[in-house]
Amino acid sequence: MPLQALTQDTPKMVKTDQTFESAADLFRVMSAPMRLKIINCLCDGEKNVSYLLTKVDTTQPNMSQHLNTLYQAGILGKRREGVQIFYRIIDQRIVSICEAVCNEIERTAENPPA
Repeated sequence: MPLQALTQDTPKMVKTDQTFESAADLFRVMSAPMRLKIINCLCDGEKNVSYLLTKVDTTQPNMSQHLNTLYQAGILGKRREGVQIFYRIIDQRIVSICEAVCNEIERTAENPPA
């Protein structure tokens, strides 16, 4: 469902300041394109850092920094297997949010408003 349809059909609910603070914190974490690329790579399951580096053009230290930010925010989980670290998405709401926003951006780019 397009983002516009969600906002038009959803009744307006009263939100608390804490809700807005939490949303702003989440948007801050999600504001880096690199983190969105990482999440996109992890949408279909757990991956190790070496695999992520083949899919996302960055350095290992930069990848580690972004993975740590997503982990600290509670978006990713991780496990160690020998010397390798595997990451997975543990907050599935993030996948839904990213898909909704990215799909709406692509839809709007294909059919710009008049």
